[in-house]
Amino acid sequence: MQAARALTLEDLTSFCVRRGFFFPSGRIYGGLRGFYDYGPLGAELRKEVLDDWWYYFVRRRVDVVGIHGCIITHPKTWEASGHVEAFFDYLVTCTKCGKEYRADHLLEDLGIKVPALSAEAISSAIKERGVRCPECGGELGEPVPFNLMFSTYVGPKRTKANEAYLRPETAQLIFLNFRDVYYTVGAKLPFGIAQVGTVFRNEISPRGFLFRLREFTQMEIEYFVNPKKLDECPFFDEVAQMRAKILTAEAQEAGSEQHSVLTLQEAWESGLVKTKWHAYWIGESLKWLGRIGINLERVRVREHVKSELAHYAVQTFDIEYYFPFMGWKEIIGISNRGDYDLRRHQEYSGKSMAVEDDGEAVIPHVIEPSFGLERVLLALIVDAYKVVGGRPILSLHPRVAPIKVAVFPIVDKPEFTKKAWSVYVAVKEHFTAIYEEKGTIGRRYYDADEIGVPFAVTVDGRTLEDDTVTVRFRDTKEQIRVPISELIPTLKRLMGREGVDRESGAGAGI
Repeated sequence: MQAARALTLEDLTSFCVRRGFFFPSGRIYGGLRGFYDYGPLGAELRKEVLDDWWYYFVRRRVDVVGIHGCIITHPKTWEASGHVEAFFDYLVTCTKCGKEYRADHLLEDLGIKVPALSAEAISSAIKERGVRCPECGGELGEPVPFNLMFSTYVGPKRTKANEAYLRPETAQLIFLNFRDVYYTVGAKLPFGIAQVGTVFRNEISPRGFLFRLREFTQMEIEYFVNPKKLDECPFFDEVAQMRAKILTAEAQEAGSEQHSVLTLQEAWESGLVKTKWHAYWIGESLKWLGRIGINLERVRVREHVKSELAHYAVQTFDIEYYFPFMGWKEIIGISNRGDYDLRRHQEYSGKSMAVEDDGEAVIPHVIEPSFGLERVLLALIVDAYKVVGGRPILSLHPRVAPIKVAVFPIVDKPEFTKKAWSVYVAVKEHFTAIYEEKGTIGRRYYDADEIGVPFAVTVDGRTLEDDTVTVRFRDTKEQIRVPISELIPTLKRLMGREGVDRESGAGAGI
């Protein structure tokens, strides 16, 4: 028996474009690298995931509120945050053909590991390993820093004084509004501020379909904690016994990719995760991935080694997913940012960022869970994509499936189509749904399976006799018979059982 062929990036991209999840932006003009538009199914999938994220991390909690900040804000923001000075990748250019490469990606593609991403280390690696231009074989120039922020101008004059930036992250808008939010909602530490929004990074070499884009969506929480209470987490018991695959910085520095399996309690008690709040947010992030249907066996937690820590970070752990065509890649970053951001904005603005807690003024420390929406969607689709009998099926969790129900007449005849249409109209009041009457019923089932529809409702001959319909389950092909009068509550019950209700269910650890 021939083994199933591994899913390739080309397979996945073709499937997503063909079925209307995503389209290359400006496709009729040849597209623009690093930019993808959402098609009809992608737009629905995006909304389902965003809505569930907002429900899970904001609406159901008593300690997190949301804001929606501007894409363009005061340019001083990015000086204070360190982005003007430190938000760059190294660029190398072929001296012969002029092609430009992101240096660390070029070395990574060749299997060359650089212990520290400095210009000196990259230059040495290129020279010692004789790395040349993959395009023409020419000699590569010295690595130079390339700032990733898109710049623009505010107002009619294109002068330095009018220069501004498209935000490269949503986090800074939260820090700018921290005190206003704190006092307007009557918050008390610890508490969090969440934001979902579009960000922009002028990537040197966007690639990996949705993985590395120049325009993408972040879902971020900045969680503010009294620096004296970083290990006082009243919710920790909810995640303490979750088991996670953790690749430590120590293991990586020793040249190992072998992870340890630890409970989050063990990870914190051993000092691997430095604060209890940090361990808690790692657990909550893993739970949410499980909740939306991502297989946590394909997920690990990787600690950043010292040389890759961002300028603001005390400690960072990435939650990585194993992609069959890319290996382990980050989909969520969870950082202990200390008080770096609030202190920098206090310094640059001259405005206090301290708040009162237990009768004293404190500048909180921050734990930041940062989710890349498109990366989560990529992992979600990869995880759900299966080939059964030579046909692709998208086994998306009902909670996030873009279309919840398909309604079909058994055959394209007026007595069936009229009845099926009335059922469809009723179903669509409650769920995203599709209707189709052309083609064989088998073909229509297959088409619905391919786009991830968990339930198909069919009007058949018996329907005309007793007003019942069949409900077919995508993954098991099981069918049950339901009176039309009970169809909506039955579907709600089935989806609740499968976890589609926002209030039900939670992912488990591994």
